[in-house]
Amino acid sequence: MQARQGALRRVRVENPAPEPEVLHAALRQFAKHGIGAAEHARNQAERAFFAGDRSTYRWWLGVCRALDRRMAAILARRAEKSGGPG
Repeated sequence: MQARQGALRRVRVENPAPEPEVLHAALRQFAKHGIGAAEHARNQAERAFFAGDRSTYRWWLGVCRALDRRMAAILARRAEKSGGPG
């Protein structure tokens, strides 16, 4: 039982729940764009990234992460490599 609780604690630390505002935005994205919601959020994040808008990039990255953690991780790695907002 203790091992299970420890594992759950590690999962929560490694994968924190999105902020309520981001989760709400992700749900709205999904309602509007369906299965393509994460891709749309990624595109918005990329647009903000290339415009140099750091806060909007982070917002959309968070929405993307709430919808598709892997897609967001790839986007964040690419952004980090290019030395832009991140």
